[in-house]
Amino acid sequence: MNGGRRGDRLVLTPEHVPIRLSPAGLGSRFLALMVDVVIILGVLGLLGTIVRNVLILTPGVAEAIMTTAGFVLFVGYPIWFELRHQGRTFGKRFFRLRVVDGRGLPIKLEQSFVRNIVRVLDFAPALYGVGGLVSLFDRDRRRLGDILADTLVVHERVPLRPQGQIRLERRFNTLRTPSAMRRIRQRVSLEEREFLLTLCMRADRLEESARYDLMEEVGTHYRKRLDIDAPHLSNENLVRDLTAALYNVGDPKT
Repeated sequence: MNGGRRGDRLVLTPEHVPIRLSPAGLGSRFLALMVDVVIILGVLGLLGTIVRNVLILTPGVAEAIMTTAGFVLFVGYPIWFELRHQGRTFGKRFFRLRVVDGRGLPIKLEQSFVRNIVRVLDFAPALYGVGGLVSLFDRDRRRLGDILADTLVVHERVPLRPQGQIRLERRFNTLRTPSAMRRIRQRVSLEEREFLLTLCMRADRLEESARYDLMEEVGTHYRKRLDIDAPHLSNENLVRDLTAALYNVGDPKT
């Protein structure tokens, strides 16, 4: 769903929490691309030096190797970083951009593959002529590859941090085990972390019945999603322990 100031996109998480995404403009995206292109060309230049001056290869074989390497780098480089580094290549990281799917969730392999393969069409006839033209008419400033892959390049937001008096950590946090922490880091996104922190920060201001119902719903969701086998742990304490673990809130002083 769309909303907020012009140009922003408002989406709902699976927990029905609104998250505002700010699509990146053409300028910042182009500069991020230039950083990545310089890196790729540098790697290709180094590889070319090795192929031509170190390896004993015929010109035809050397050219075939360089052509293949160029294709792999220009397509594989962004796919690798988008999947392994939360939608950020070096260029996007430098300009605080990242790629997400249309709902604000982490990008999937098939989406990254589509958006980067279609880059060839976006680049035509030169200097992203098609991609730039398409983005001018798209509300979220997406190029053709993003539209077909249902992805979005957004400005990164600074993550929320616990502030003030917030009751997160109990004396014993049953989720602070290596296996539980691995699942938490792998399965809980940035947007979900912010939702959990916001919930804990506002929980004490909710009516008791409303807080109970909300904590029960959220706690049940994450108990199943994270495979938490702790029947002694109430859903509200599970939510608070999960949030404390995500934000590395230590045990209170006694």
